[in-house]
Amino acid sequence: MTRHLHIGAIAFPGVDQADLTGPFEVLVRLPDSTFHIIWKETAPVRDVKGFVLTPDTTFAQVPPLDLLVVPGGWGQEALMEDEAVLGFLRAYATADRPILSVCTGALLLGAAGLLRGARATTHWSAFHLLKYFGALPVRERVVVHGKLISAAGVTSGIDGALRMAALLRGETIAQQIQLGIEYAPEPPFECGTPELAPADILASVQEAYREITAARLATAQRYAERFA
Repeated sequence: MTRHLHIGAIAFPGVDQADLTGPFEVLVRLPDSTFHIIWKETAPVRDVKGFVLTPDTTFAQVPPLDLLVVPGGWGQEALMEDEAVLGFLRAYATADRPILSVCTGALLLGAAGLLRGARATTHWSAFHLLKYFGALPVRERVVVHGKLISAAGVTSGIDGALRMAALLRGETIAQQIQLGIEYAPEPPFECGTPELAPADILASVQEAYREITAARLATAQRYAERFA
C-alpha cells in the first residue's frame, strides 16, 4: 500500500496492554499512517493489571481502516458474545482488509466467525480452543493466513506487527522499524513456551490460568454447539 494508512486497535476493559502497546510500538512507525485506539466510548479503560488506556475514537466514529489490531487479555472473555464488538469485527472483515490478532484476541475473531478454515495461533493456554471456532490451529509464534496474521502470547504481538509492517510497507521499512526499536530479544530463561518450561513452572502458571481457561472452554463449546 502506498496511500495513507489508518490503523486501529481495540482497547477494552481487561485487555492486556502489551497485546496492544507492543504492536503499537511497531505500527505507529509506519510512514504516512495514523493510529487509532478504538472502543465503544472514549472514556479511559484499565487493562487487566490496572494500566490505563484512553481510546481516541469509537466504533461508530473511526474512519475506514486499512489494518485492525485485535488484542487479547482476560477481558476478552466478557466480549465473546458482545454484539457491538463482534459486529464491528464482522463489518471490518467484509472488505477483506488485513487483521492482526494478538494472544486471545484470536478467540474474539473466532467468536465473530472469522477463523473458519483459517490457519491461526493464540496464547498457549487457549490454543486448544481454536478448533471450536473452525480454525486450523498452528503451534507457531506467528501464523500468516492471507491477510490474517495471528500472534501467540503477548510479546509475540511485536513479531506479528513486524510481519504486518512488511505486508503493508515492505520488508525494508519493517527492518528499519525493528532496528529503530532495537528488537533483538535475549530472554534470561529458556522457559517462554510450555515445551521449554520446567514442569513445576508450567504447573504453577496453568493453575493461575485455571479459572479463565475453564470459562473460555465453556464459551468455545457453546459457540461450537450453536454453529455445528
